[in-house]
Amino acid sequence: MSAAKPSATIRYTAMRLLIFVGCFFVAGVAVHFGVLPSGVGGSNVVWVILLGLVLSAPLSYILLRKQRDEMSEQIMTKVDRTKARLEANRTREDSVAG
Repeated sequence: MSAAKPSATIRYTAMRLLIFVGCFFVAGVAVHFGVLPSGVGGSNVVWVILLGLVLSAPLSYILLRKQRDEMSEQIMTKVDRTKARLEANRTREDSVAG
């Protein structure tokens, strides 16, 4: 096993969640103080969640490029390793059967 950082996927997901929580908080404060319009009827929480998602998506895309690349590299390494293992097993089975 390589000396890579522990699970890039978990790090990326945690950072993405933190960005969303921050945007959710900022959107909630902005709606509370009237900077942004409030939701219709009793939909304020849903409205603030949607605002948080809309704000956090581009921020995550820009701010987490490095983490996304690390996660992609880690996933590709695992996929390549699994493919190699499957190929080795198939080759071994072919040589035993033949």
